[in-house]
Amino acid sequence: MRKKTFYEKYVKRILDILFSLIIIVPFFWIYIFVYIIVAIKMGTPVIFKQPRPGIKAGNGEEKIFNMYKFRTMTDARDKDGKLLPDNERLTGFGKMLRRTSLDEIPEIFNVLKGDMSFIGPRPFLVRDMVFMTPGQRMRHSVRPGITGLAQVNGRNAITWEKKIDYDLRYMERITLKGDVSILFKTVKKIFCRSESFEELDVTDDFGDALLKEGKVSKERYDELQDYAVKLLEKCNRKKNN
Repeated sequence: MRKKTFYEKYVKRILDILFSLIIIVPFFWIYIFVYIIVAIKMGTPVIFKQPRPGIKAGNGEEKIFNMYKFRTMTDARDKDGKLLPDNERLTGFGKMLRRTSLDEIPEIFNVLKGDMSFIGPRPFLVRDMVFMTPGQRMRHSVRPGITGLAQVNGRNAITWEKKIDYDLRYMERITLKGDVSILFKTVKKIFCRSESFEELDVTDDFGDALLKEGKVSKERYDELQDYAVKLLEKCNRKKNN
């Protein structure tokens, strides 16, 4: 069993609540401003809610929660009524929101609720989670974060495996010093875009990447995608009951 530090057990959550309020209360006008601009540029709903796997519950299963973001994509569809690929629905304005991380500021409400932390493994999609090995899913033993070690070491410019390795490395010893270091590096990345790597606005899902690399068969890929859909349906039934 992973040994928790005093900071992780008793201090980290208190700081999350405190700094969430410090940001939300005086800077609520920023939320209103971005909300209005997104509504004008892309319409409603302005807030994009997406199910993400969070920290493991007492039964050992990941708790699925809705992560809040400002929308960055349109609802453009093809002639059959299906949504177009992400890269075709992502607007220039949406790219700007992503590159400045303004699309992610609603996640601070997730932090306040306890679904997330400021620092921790970035929550992936449920359809990403099902392709992880049991060892990789250990990343869900801690509360997911708005930013983390993977985000300051490449973000979308590194492979899925490297992202998960960084998440597992972060979990080895969670300290105040380490979290502060990640926070400052995140701020630097937002304001200084001089890194040698090039980030992508839209990336493949974990399963899609594994399929392209030949690390999972098409049969297994379809099986796990169906399993992800069933997990989401189960989660929706629980919320509706």
